[in-house]
Amino acid sequence: MAGAASVLEDDSAISRLDRRLCRIERVLALTSGIAVFGLMVMAVVSVSGRQFFNRPLSGYVDWIELAMPFIAFLGVSYLMRTGGHIRMDIVVGQLSGRALWLAEFVTTLCVLVLIVLLIWGSWAHFDRSFDFAATNWSRDSTIDIGLPIWPAKLVVPLSFALLALRLMLQLWAYGRAFVRGDESPVAVPLIMSAAEIARAEADALEERS
Repeated sequence: MAGAASVLEDDSAISRLDRRLCRIERVLALTSGIAVFGLMVMAVVSVSGRQFFNRPLSGYVDWIELAMPFIAFLGVSYLMRTGGHIRMDIVVGQLSGRALWLAEFVTTLCVLVLIVLLIWGSWAHFDRSFDFAATNWSRDSTIDIGLPIWPAKLVVPLSFALLALRLMLQLWAYGRAFVRGDESPVAVPLIMSAAEIARAEADALEERS
């Protein structure tokens, strides 16, 4: 399983694109965190209402249903950028140089193909739910309070589309590193050793003090 990772930056075009895309990814990751916090607040309100007033929050389960895609998918591209996804690197971890970048390129390409298929499928799922002529533009709604479901379904293909852009950028970076024989390419997560992680944490503490 991969450990912590760092992403190098420079003044190249690929690094500038990486930083611009990262700004969008950070906003969406923050939105995902706000959705989690919102559910926590709603849980407190619902439990308190049930406990003290015998009246829980109406539609609490419906709001959970709508919030889950925001929580689960909005941060996937940011995690791909920072190397935060869990992965098995028993083989890849033994590689270095061009062999490593070729392996990363192939695996990233496979992920991109899968994500493109998921974009197609999730968009079709959204399209079956969305209808301009229907009430709240939705052909389906939640069971309790009738919230339209299409916004939650739209989040999935949009999040995957952003992830596809991130994967294409990483393919560019890995391909360039393979051709040029770079040791530490920019715009891709570089797995850090335990010693490098400890050194980075020590430097961060020194900067704060």
